[in-house]
Amino acid sequence: MKPNNKILRISLWLVLGIISLTAICAVILLNMDWNRAKPWLNERTSEALGRPFSIRGNLALSWEKPLSGPETATGWRGQIPWPHLLAQDIHIGQPAGMPETKPASVPASASVQTVTPPEDMAHINEVSFSLNPLALLEKRLEIPLLRFQDSSLSLQRFADGTNNWTFKKSTSSSPWRLELRRLVLSQGQVHYIDAIRHADITADIESLTTEASYGISWKLKGKLHGEAITGSGKAGAILSLQNQIQPFPIMAQLQMGQTKVSVEGSVTKPSELAAVDMRLQISGNSMARLYPLTGIVLPETPAFSTAGHLSATLGKIDNHWKYEKFTGKVGSSDLSGSLDYKTRKADKLRPLLQGNMSSEVLQSADLAPLVGADSNANKLKRGTTAVQPGDKLLPVEAFRTERWRSIDADVNLSAAKLIREKVLPIHKLQTRLILKDGVITMLPLSFELAGGQLQAHITLDGNGGGSSKDKDKDNSKDKDSDAVQAQAIHAKMRVTARHVQLQKFIPTLAASKLTVGEINADANLTATGNSVAVLLGSSNGELSSMIDHGSVSKLLLEEMGLNIGNVILTRLSGDKQVKLNCMLADFAVTNGQMNARSFLIDTDEALIDITGSINMQKEDLNLTIKPNSKGLRVLSLRAPLYVRGTFLHPQISIDKGVMALRAGGAIGLALLSPFAALLPLVNTGPDQPSGCGNLLKAGKK
Repeated sequence: MKPNNKILRISLWLVLGIISLTAICAVILLNMDWNRAKPWLNERTSEALGRPFSIRGNLALSWEKPLSGPETATGWRGQIPWPHLLAQDIHIGQPAGMPETKPASVPASASVQTVTPPEDMAHINEVSFSLNPLALLEKRLEIPLLRFQDSSLSLQRFADGTNNWTFKKSTSSSPWRLELRRLVLSQGQVHYIDAIRHADITADIESLTTEASYGISWKLKGKLHGEAITGSGKAGAILSLQNQIQPFPIMAQLQMGQTKVSVEGSVTKPSELAAVDMRLQISGNSMARLYPLTGIVLPETPAFSTAGHLSATLGKIDNHWKYEKFTGKVGSSDLSGSLDYKTRKADKLRPLLQGNMSSEVLQSADLAPLVGADSNANKLKRGTTAVQPGDKLLPVEAFRTERWRSIDADVNLSAAKLIREKVLPIHKLQTRLILKDGVITMLPLSFELAGGQLQAHITLDGNGGGSSKDKDKDNSKDKDSDAVQAQAIHAKMRVTARHVQLQKFIPTLAASKLTVGEINADANLTATGNSVAVLLGSSNGELSSMIDHGSVSKLLLEEMGLNIGNVILTRLSGDKQVKLNCMLADFAVTNGQMNARSFLIDTDEALIDITGSINMQKEDLNLTIKPNSKGLRVLSLRAPLYVRGTFLHPQISIDKGVMALRAGGAIGLALLSPFAALLPLVNTGPDQPSGCGNLLKAGKK
């Protein structure tokens, strides 16, 4: 019995010793001044983070019963108190060797004073969390709730792509793992500086206590790409990092210049931004102004507004965004559709924009900003410089081709009807726009026009207007010429129009003077330039059109022929129609100058021959119209007409020399015989061929 009693006494002493030791440790832990451990803790943490770390305020440890929650243990485990750590005035410094940067509101090349980075990347007034002591036995740092109070964060990215928020990675694997379940954010401030996007933005965060769905609100202000940006929004207070099936609510509004963006929805798995599900509304003075916010190349447009469903799947490398079932207005035109955007970094490819857009009624005036053809006043409204000279008709606004190489695109566009001013009979407009490697291709652009069909195959190469071999041959250009050449477009255009009815094309003529038959036309041009004016001014190729059969106003014909007697008789008897046999126009285009190879109008009443050229580079007109009447005409003054001047200010004059000779001859004969005086003013007309076939034969001669 004695040995058993001895074992029992030893066991009791061991139990009492363990209990005593635990009690002594608890007393020591409860009464220990943890601030004495700060130097050791600061040093170890600095080494782990690869930057200075310090706790400058109070560091305290208390034991508390774990908060109730879905992850709280039950039974005796739930009765064990957890250590609760509170630290105040925490500073996290910048990484070593962080460079100075220039203000984000100016280009990186500008000569201005540099900005010294702040001493700390982060300052936290107070952080607190509890630690599961039983999880330590499994080498798990389980933190159910991490709370930040009054924190400030300075995030910075530099021109070389490096940043101050990437921490040093450990070279060796650790058996310990961190399990952070929830994060609570309260008041604080975030300052973001980005040398690549020229951003300098500050966001202030405040706690909300009266909102059921949201726990914090925020306001931001600053500059992005040199333009002022403001915004506000709300978000959930508790960010769940483990149970991330539950969406995290977000509502936000942003304004940059005239562009406004608002979103309302949720983020799933917010620690990784794995998915986005939101209602998105966008409005602004031009879609091109969205580039600083989205990085997506969009064309110049009138004022617009759209609303639709925004969703995204965001991975560690690539992101996939969808803007679905959106509707809106662009100018006075309606617009709807869906767009799909993929980053494609894993495949080392440009981002890809795909989708379908359609319009029921498309106003032609809303297409003018695409090529800079709108007025200077409208240019200022959409945020560009008023560059159109007052004496020029062709648009001189330059295309931003350097952005074409930042993205690829494959988008289908369609419009049920296109209207110009009051009416323009264009229906079923369709095209597939492909942007790849800086080259825009329309496959093809087609629509129904005035009872006929027009089809255009257009290619716009934005890679500098030529091949690299051509660029290497000429190294003597100055910097300005090189800059223009870098944004030049090498364009190819092939257009065919078939069975277009001019009366339907110009409906206002139906009740006036002109009712002609079908128009058939072809154009084949190449050009190099950075604007519509430069492209047309450097174009080469040919243009041709033909009108076969129809009718033309006799009054209009007689006025062009200056047959004074017949004009008087026609005005007394009414404007009758004259049969049109053919109209033929054939131009050769060389370096922007259109030279008329054949330009003839044949009717039963007259043959009109038009010669000369049109200079699209100088916007000059140099045409001579020679009307030759058929049959007997009284008081015919068949003097040529000269069309001169510019596109904006054309001038029509008469060959006064011919008129003077005919008038002088009539006066001379009048002295001999009153009847003979009419002979110089009578035109019997030449024997001219009729019909397009005969005109083509005559043109070849």
